Amino acid sequence: MDGNMIGPGPYRATKLWNEMVKLFRGGMPLRRNWAHFRSYDHSFTGSEGVDYLHELLKRNQNFGPEVTRYQSLQLLRKFLKNHVIEDVKGRFGKEDFEDSGRLYRFPPQSPLKPLPHRIPASQIGFIPPIPRWEECEEKMQVSDKIPMNLQNVLGLQSLDGVLDSKLMSPKHIVHNVFSVNRQGIVVLKNKSEDLPHWVLSAMKCLANWPNGNDSNQPMYPGFERDVFRTVAEHFQRLKEPLLTFHLYEIFVNILGLLPGQQVAVEALQVCSLLLPPANRRKLQLLMRLMAKACQNHALPPLNDAISTRTLMVQTFSRCILCSSDEVDLDDLLATKLVNFMMDNHENVLKVPAELHKSVEEHLSHLRRAQIKYAGADTDLGAESPAHSFCRQISRAEFEEQRVTGSQGAMVELLEGIIQDKSMSFKDKKKKLKQFQRSYPDIYRRRFPTPESESAVFPEKPQRLKPQLMFFTLKKPLQPFQRSWSFRA
Repeated sequence: MDGNMIGPGPYRATKLWNEMVKLFRGGMPLRRNWAHFRSYDHSFTGSEGVDYLHELLKRNQNFGPEVTRYQSLQLLRKFLKNHVIEDVKGRFGKEDFEDSGRLYRFPPQSPLKPLPHRIPASQIGFIPPIPRWEECEEKMQVSDKIPMNLQNVLGLQSLDGVLDSKLMSPKHIVHNVFSVNRQGIVVLKNKSEDLPHWVLSAMKCLANWPNGNDSNQPMYPGFERDVFRTVAEHFQRLKEPLLTFHLYEIFVNILGLLPGQQVAVEALQVCSLLLPPANRRKLQLLMRLMAKACQNHALPPLNDAISTRTLMVQTFSRCILCSSDEVDLDDLLATKLVNFMMDNHENVLKVPAELHKSVEEHLSHLRRAQIKYAGADTDLGAESPAHSFCRQISRAEFEEQRVTGSQGAMVELLEGIIQDKSMSFKDKKKKLKQFQRSYPDIYRRRFPTPESESAVFPEKPQRLKPQLMFFTLKKPLQPFQRSWSFRA
């Protein structure tokens, strides 16, 4: 194996880039080449560069044997764009690297990407809080366990620079743990977030080929390829990868654990709970399709040039993992992660057994406590066992929260009445008068002047004169009268 294994930690993708630049620059064979009737020392052809880098990547334990020659070519194009290499005339950036006899060389200094400088949270007196739901202990139990589990699995003292804890959603975690079907696949409350019916049908058709065509569509030569293309086009049109942009760094760090298979599986189990439920469900269904299609020998080849497995990885890797700012190693990193997930698809998207068990036990304890103390009298001076998980506050804090909380709700109610476009002018004015009588202070803050109130209520249109109103009302009645007299 060439190169050191870059383990988990902040900015792993940047460290990998710098590592490959050093290895390629230090190992690429250079010689004298002739082109256009002159010689160029210390140069190499494009084809020689692709050959060498391809072998280098396949031997490197950070990437592995799944790397394709085309991916090596793409990386060399990025090397040229970033002035890691240049053509023998000194051009780079706008030029395109060619897998041919065209000559290239190294500039005097090959630039490495600087690591962003981060000030540790402990040095600036602020530690990003992990989201907590104090009103619901079972949700706290789940969300509190995730960061500690990740730190333990990744072997890091801190997740700073790896995971922004402010972006964690306890609501997503709880949904992913408990709202699942018998197969462990997430069940969505909002069906509009699910895959379209026609995509689900196409995925089922391929996964269960040749017995999955429930729509009874006529099959023809190449039918299975058209079905696959339908699925691929839907996922490739997604605006964000299934593993999301803000979780990119944490999943790239899991790649540093792949030499230890069980540890990597456990890390993926934990990290995938951070996904929005709709993303987790789509990822589960897609990974099942990819694995089944590769194992289904009855499924005809979906591509004449490459295997079904290679096709699946190349088609869906960037739909699963990529960064928002187009990191230079995205293709290689996504390929490695997706290959691992396909090989372990039955386990990587399961809820960790220990986490699920501990939360279930805690929930059972809460239910027993709530049933036992449900009829007890409320005593503000003593802490009730049924609510021992709540943070105790002073009476002054309680009164402040009560006032601000109730006033906040009333402000929202007032704005709801004002913005309700389905409410008639008359009903809206009536409700606002009622609100003004009940909550004059809140109403006065919203409408401090008559002008601010009149801005919400435009001038009422002038009413029609009686004679005009008579004719206006009479016209719709005429057809009815004529039809009645006709029958008579």
